[in-house]
Amino acid sequence: MSGPPIAAFHPAPASARPSKAQPGLAARLKASAAHSGRALGLVWRSAPGGVVVLALFTIVASALPPFVAYVGKLIVDAVIAAASAASGSGRELVQSRAVRLVAIELGAIVAMAGCERILALARQLVGLRLGIDLNVRILEKARHLELRHFEDADFYDKLTRARREASTRPLSLIQSNFQVVRHGLTLAGYMALLVGFSGWMAVAVLAATVPAFIAEARFSGVAFRLRNWRSPDSRRLTYLEYVLANDEHAKEVKLFGLGPLLLDRYKQLAESFFAGDRRLAFRRAAWGYALSLLSTGVFYGCYALIVVATVRGRLSLGGMTLYLVAFRQGQQSFQAVLSALGGMYEDTLYMSNLFEYFAIPTSGDASSDATADDGIGVAGPAGTALSAPTARVADLDEPPVAEQGIRFESVGFRYPVATTPAAPKGDQGEISGQKREQESGAERWALRGVNVFIPKGQSLALVGANGAGKTTFIKLLTNLYQPTEGRILLDGRDLRAWDESALRRRIGVIFQDFNQYQLALRENVAFGSVEHLNDEPRVGRAVEQGGARELVGGLSAGLDTQLGRWFSAGVELSGGQWQKVALARAFMREEADILILDEPTAALDAEAEHAVFQRFRALAAGRTTILISHRFPTVRMADRILVLEAGRVVEDGSHAQLLAAGAGYARLFALQASGYL
Repeated sequence: MSGPPIAAFHPAPASARPSKAQPGLAARLKASAAHSGRALGLVWRSAPGGVVVLALFTIVASALPPFVAYVGKLIVDAVIAAASAASGSGRELVQSRAVRLVAIELGAIVAMAGCERILALARQLVGLRLGIDLNVRILEKARHLELRHFEDADFYDKLTRARREASTRPLSLIQSNFQVVRHGLTLAGYMALLVGFSGWMAVAVLAATVPAFIAEARFSGVAFRLRNWRSPDSRRLTYLEYVLANDEHAKEVKLFGLGPLLLDRYKQLAESFFAGDRRLAFRRAAWGYALSLLSTGVFYGCYALIVVATVRGRLSLGGMTLYLVAFRQGQQSFQAVLSALGGMYEDTLYMSNLFEYFAIPTSGDASSDATADDGIGVAGPAGTALSAPTARVADLDEPPVAEQGIRFESVGFRYPVATTPAAPKGDQGEISGQKREQESGAERWALRGVNVFIPKGQSLALVGANGAGKTTFIKLLTNLYQPTEGRILLDGRDLRAWDESALRRRIGVIFQDFNQYQLALRENVAFGSVEHLNDEPRVGRAVEQGGARELVGGLSAGLDTQLGRWFSAGVELSGGQWQKVALARAFMREEADILILDEPTAALDAEAEHAVFQRFRALAAGRTTILISHRFPTVRMADRILVLEAGRVVEDGSHAQLLAAGAGYARLFALQASGYL
């Protein structure tokens, strides 16, 4: 298992900061409105019933506050009328009417409280449903992404931002939209009441809140750009936390005394985040306070005019109460509308991260439902490292080729300059070389000019220094990558013309950086052919063929043993034991006629390795096998050996032929053999 990718521990350079030249507020609001429509479409498809409930009760809740204010005015007027009534019967009549009005107001208040409860419940349930659905869609999208995406740092930033926003922003967006509707309707009710006193005063009170809204929208945009800009550093922070608090790294962190160094770097990053957030928070608070004083001053100016009008007899006490409440509540409703609009703007900014992730083009977009039904396009920005993959050629009218085997025709592969892979374990030297050349403005071919035919049933070994291109050769053959130039054919058909699942069923593979699943031993083995997860005989044969029979017999729960330390009752295995489990997983794919082993026995001792390959040779009879190994006693078992150097095939032949040639292979063999003398 590996943690999140990391390129360096240092914060992003100043040149990477967001440019000061940003689109205007109007342009950003327009883009926000477009995102809002798409986001609401996601909400509707996830929980249509909840959206209907929110809409109905929002309308009811918006009408109640102005109604309560008006009833309050009637109560005050009734009380004053009762106090000034001349006769007892007249007073009792007015008093009875006041009591009825109080009961009506009580009913309205109870209804308001009920609406609030129902709205809160609906928001919670819709948010929970939407959060699950969006995370499923994110993971479904990830399932269709290609290996090149997962080896690209920019992709990890997009994935991190998408997953971060999916849990909170959609619900917040729902709330903001319905708050706009609710407070907008409430405001309309108050405005209808206020026009009876002074229309221009009502407009002045509302206009006084606009500057605060504009300032808040601007600060929301700044916060969004700041958070997006530091996504790489956020991953660095997460990675440092992972290294300091994960069992995979605990031994080296303690033995090498890395704790203080890594913790100090964690603190520096965290403190830099805090400093930036603090500066923004102070600016936001200062402007917010200053602009709130403007709206408060306007309100109290209107307050004074209403009091003067009441003193002069132009308004009753009930009217004064009504207009004061209407002015105050109307202003608050308008502020709430603007605040909700600002919230929508901010939420849709962050939701754009989710849409950007969904828009990453993949070869599975045509068949995947991850983007097809949500109105989210798949067109990515032109010229990026994540541009569309090579077109599939399933419909090419190729003549049948009378050959059985694997053919590389002038195959070359290189990583785009814009992509900085996250150093795949199999080709670390290769990627490191690539990074160095990228820095100088050049590109590195991981493979170039490879022309090889591997007949069906032949055993082939790949030999070469780290970074020679061996693992890239395997990744191209398994269609995890597609060639930059040339093509690869299996039984005369281009790999791109094969159905992906049919192709994968023909290949059994174990990489040197195989996964150690924190699951039951049975699942760790059966994942090699997941459709046979409950096939006991098949699992048993795979365990036997992988050399893990003694391991299973030594565990109290056998195949049902929980592996790893992440969960209770888990059993940790040694590196060699994990490798046997991984070998068993490869042997689960019994129908595979191509077996690929990429340094599969690196953690085994010499005796165990010899036993594995003896067993492997017997089981691989009639199958095509491709082996990567640095151990020549293993390599010499192959029928044929390819020597790779700087991405090119420099030697090709059997062990005896290559020794007789006296070139690089013979020299490396002699060096390794001398170590045993």
